[in-house]
Amino acid sequence: MVGRLPFAIAVGGITFLLAVIWGGPFVEILRRLKIGKLIQVELSAEHQKKMGTPTMGGIMIVVPVVLISLALNLVSVIRPNDVITGSSVLLPLAVLIGFSLLGLLDDWEGIQNSRGVTGQGLSARAKFAGQLALATAVAVIISLYEGGFQYANQVIIPLLPFPIEISPLLFIPITVFYIIGMSNAVNFTDGLDGLAGIITASAFAGYGVIAFLQGQVFLTQLCFILVGACFAFLWYNAHPAQLFMGDTGSLALGATLGTVAIMTGQWLLLPIIAIVPVAETISVILQVTYYKRTKDPVTGIGQRLFRMAPIHLHFQKGGWSETQVVQRFWLVGLLSAMIGVALALL
Repeated sequence: MVGRLPFAIAVGGITFLLAVIWGGPFVEILRRLKIGKLIQVELSAEHQKKMGTPTMGGIMIVVPVVLISLALNLVSVIRPNDVITGSSVLLPLAVLIGFSLLGLLDDWEGIQNSRGVTGQGLSARAKFAGQLALATAVAVIISLYEGGFQYANQVIIPLLPFPIEISPLLFIPITVFYIIGMSNAVNFTDGLDGLAGIITASAFAGYGVIAFLQGQVFLTQLCFILVGACFAFLWYNAHPAQLFMGDTGSLALGATLGTVAIMTGQWLLLPIIAIVPVAETISVILQVTYYKRTKDPVTGIGQRLFRMAPIHLHFQKGGWSETQVVQRFWLVGLLSAMIGVALALL
């Protein structure tokens, strides 16, 4: 059992190497196809320089994760006596693919719009409807087929030596909330070079250790494969970025992280382990709410709680450089992941 963790980490390293190798040609293909990123006009001149940088880089993460995970788990998936540790890994892979396709559609429509085509990108309502449909399907599968999932309809509370059973009527909406919430949280985090990639990699590493401690070998492997793929993406996304992950990557990584948290039963720790994406989301909610509450009835203009939201832009407007924001947020994310793992051991 102890040797499983080094193997999972080694597989993550192999994933990194393979993804980095094919990443170069992939970036060049996106450049030739002019799959470029649009930048909001409200953002600084530093951000405007990134206009046209290839996006849809989430493909670089999703493809190797899916192929390597399936290759490693093919035998265990079809083995009838290894349902919990083998077949269950197909669910987070399905989440990764499903949310990636949803993000890919949104990215593509946005690019088409930038070329003067009629597509305006997915509306917020359409995107949420897609997320809701996917997340609900996942929640129902986990809850109804609890024999295939170790912590279905359960939650682990630190300091308690046993998981707590909860009703499917409560478990399903909680699962939906976590998957959609984390999907959007990572999407908000994806605004600076290297930020979303390094934060999600740290969170997946944390949950990889938690899954290992629970004996969920194949979920451990998946987490570290995702870490390796995120690191490979960061090779090209480090400042100044040659590639952006787009919604193709951010929606998929966030939803998969939420699914992994649910599958370990340690979903109460997700706001700690993923404290940066959670803070980014809260900052947006507070900013919008405060602006609406303070809106002048004559001018229609409200006050801002932050200089700009999500909160990484607040610090950048305050004088931090892009690399300072990313490095400091990563330190917070890494420490929070360590604290989360420590709490899981209690």
